Amino acid sequence: MLQKSLIITLICLILDQIIKVVVVGTMSINSSIPIIDNFFSITYVENDGAAWSIFSGNRIFLIIISVIALIFIYLYVFNDKKLKIFELVNYSVLIGGIFGNLLDRIKFGKVIDYLDFKIFGYNFPVFNLADMCIVISIILLLIYSFKDRKGSKNAEDSNQ
Repeated sequence: MLQKSLIITLICLILDQIIKVVVVGTMSINSSIPIIDNFFSITYVENDGAAWSIFSGNRIFLIIISVIALIFIYLYVFNDKKLKIFELVNYSVLIGGIFGNLLDRIKFGKVIDYLDFKIFGYNFPVFNLADMCIVISIILLLIYSFKDRKGSKNAEDSNQ
């Protein structure tokens, strides 16, 4: 099970890092390439904080939080050998995303972002593949845990 998780994690991490190398190597900071007019652009920015630049300038703190999150996931998730495939994939994607941004913080002191969306006139903060891995996996795991609790509660109620 750990081997499957490692493969999924590495795929997320390698894709994230390849895209960032291409963006940094081919674009100037704060430059933008429109892909879909008034909706989606590739925009090279650097973020020294977390989402929406919170904790900006706190590189060491963000590195420590990332390492703690990775240790927590390993100790409390992967020690449970009864993970369903859905959970395994989601936690692996989460780990890949955390590692992707962690590597940026260690290498550059900031995270490389490039996905730039304008949705209904709102220019959403620029983000990257690692951010997508983190956010999507957390959302899916939350939905799964609420459904699982509801299913367990319904099973308990029917057994009484």
